Amino acid sequence: MFPVRQPWLCKALGCYDCCIRCLGAVPYPSLVSTLLCFTGMALFCGCGHEALANTEVLVETYFARNIQDYAILASFIKYFQYVIYGLASFFFLYCILLLAEGFYTTSAVKQTFGEFRSTRCGRCLSLTFIIVTYVLAVIWLAVFAFTAIPVFFFFNMAQTCHNINILAETTPSINQHGWICMDARQYGLLPWNAMPGKACGMTLASICKTKEFFVTYDLYIAAFAGAGIALLALFLYVVATTYNYAVLRFLGRKGLRC
Repeated sequence: MFPVRQPWLCKALGCYDCCIRCLGAVPYPSLVSTLLCFTGMALFCGCGHEALANTEVLVETYFARNIQDYAILASFIKYFQYVIYGLASFFFLYCILLLAEGFYTTSAVKQTFGEFRSTRCGRCLSLTFIIVTYVLAVIWLAVFAFTAIPVFFFFNMAQTCHNINILAETTPSINQHGWICMDARQYGLLPWNAMPGKACGMTLASICKTKEFFVTYDLYIAAFAGAGIALLALFLYVVATTYNYAVLRFLGRKGLRC
C-alpha cells in the first residue's frame, strides 16, 4: 500500500503499531479505579483528620466545661487520627497491587506477551484479590455510613441556626427562640451528665456564624464524598478483578495461551 523505498514511513508505522499495542495493554477499569481510590482516600483521610481536630475544639469551647466530659471523645479522635494514617498507607499499597494485578491479567497484555500462560497460582491470586476486595468493600460501606453521622449533625445544627435567625427577625422577644437547642449528648458526642452539653438560642446562632463551624462542616462533607468515591472504586475493583479471573479460568480450561 505504501512505497517500500520510504524507510522513515515504515519506521513511523512501527512506532504507531507499538503505541497502539501498549495502549491496548492498559487495564483501563483498574486504572480508573486506582485514580478514584487515590482521590477518595485523599479526601477522606485529609479532610477527616482536620474535621476531627476542629470538632474537638468546638465541643471543648461550646458544649463542655469540664475536661472529663469530653475526655472519651478526645481519646477517640486521637486514636482515629492514627487509624486514618494507617488507612491511607494501606489503601495506597493495596491499590498499587490491584493495578499491577490488572496489568498482568488483562487479556490485552497476554495477547501482547504470547509466551505468558495462566497458572493455577495466578488464578488463585486473582481469586484472593476478589475476596479481599469484596470484604473491604463491605467494611468500607459501614465506614461510609458512619461518616454520614457528623454530616447529619452539622446539617441539623445549621438548619436549627437558620430557624433561630428567622425567629429573631420576626419576633422582638429573645425568649421566643431561647428554647431551640442543639444537644450534643443526643448524638453520642458527650455523656449524658456533661454540662452544659447543649447550646440554645442566640448562643447556638453565634456558633453557626463562626469560621470553625463552616470549615468543619465543609470538611465533613468532603470526607463523606471521599468515602463514597473510595467505595465506588472498590466496587469497580471487584468487577475488574472478577472479569480478569473469569478470563483466566476460561482460557485455562480451554488450554489456550492467555
